Amino acid sequence: MLLDEVATMASSSASVPADRPLALYGAGNLGRLARDFLKAVGQDFVLVIDRNARAFIGCPDWSGVRLVHPDEATKDDKAGTRVAVSVVTSAYVPIERTLLDRGFKDVVPFYDLAESFRHLHPLSNGWFAPPLTENDRNNIARILSRWDDDVSRAHHLQFVAWRRLREEWNFTKAPIPACDRFFIPEIVAALRSNEILLDAGAHHGVVIEAFIRNTEGKFRQIVAIEPDLASRTRLQENLDRLLPDDPRLTIDDCAVSDRNGEAPFHGGLDYASQLAATGRSRVRTRRIESLRLSPTFVKLHLEGAELPALKGARQTLLDSRPIVATTVYHNADGLWATADWLMQTLAGYRFLFRNHSWCGTGAVVYAIPNERFAPA
Repeated sequence: MLLDEVATMASSSASVPADRPLALYGAGNLGRLARDFLKAVGQDFVLVIDRNARAFIGCPDWSGVRLVHPDEATKDDKAGTRVAVSVVTSAYVPIERTLLDRGFKDVVPFYDLAESFRHLHPLSNGWFAPPLTENDRNNIARILSRWDDDVSRAHHLQFVAWRRLREEWNFTKAPIPACDRFFIPEIVAALRSNEILLDAGAHHGVVIEAFIRNTEGKFRQIVAIEPDLASRTRLQENLDRLLPDDPRLTIDDCAVSDRNGEAPFHGGLDYASQLAATGRSRVRTRRIESLRLSPTFVKLHLEGAELPALKGARQTLLDSRPIVATTVYHNADGLWATADWLMQTLAGYRFLFRNHSWCGTGAVVYAIPNERFAPA
């Protein structure tokens, strides 16, 4: 019934142009990314609004920037700016409502604004799902029936509703989990003392650090894949600090894909760096099958290239039967195609869907072999 509601309702959602002065709401991690994004696409902003503005005053990240609490904004600020909400760790709708109640006239999610610049920057977290075809609807319904629990069904519907309608659906018994992304209780319960982690899209090593913590350092091997030079440098520094001179750690500078070769890469974008036509450099691409690994845990966070990477890992997945955790929120593959491929390829697995943040972001599909599944 809820899926039919999504499929039949009309949506007026569209990307948001930068046709008036911009203000950012949120000075945290996403606020900093939004700042760097606007600079990269040649846009400026006039102020940053944050409930904890005083905590950021004097911070080098916001040097020279006008930073105010919402109550300190002027009438001109409220009437003359478009506020791009750069927060996904809290629900968007209450933030929007609060800002409108305080007199702000134009409030939008930052990622909707970013969609207007896809020709310049590959950041893709704000994509809009087109009207669902009958095939889409049937496939989503089939995937909903295959999830291992009702929380997955609720989170999947929540995800589709935002992407299709920009409606924020909440299910009381399926809150956004407070646990670490990629380490939900079901994953932690399945971990063993001899894991081989393949972390594709390792960025700065946050997931690796959580993996080491959750295994208490009792693992066999970690292979980190990170093609972005700046991120890889930071990753190496962090791993040297965590486990200095540990022979179990390997870093590879390729990008995983469904073919071996080269591809354009848009680097220097922090965690938004990715294979993209807008890239000015080229990187090696490798099928995971060609890496000759036997991972027991595969984590993919590839800014939209997850499904091709999975296809290039098919034989490895069949041979090694690892836990798989893959992000699905960077493009429309996340509506059903990625989950469908996993469900059709991996026999004897249980599948879970979890949102780990708001605005249709942070969505992860988890695949756990039956022989390793233990109720959390």
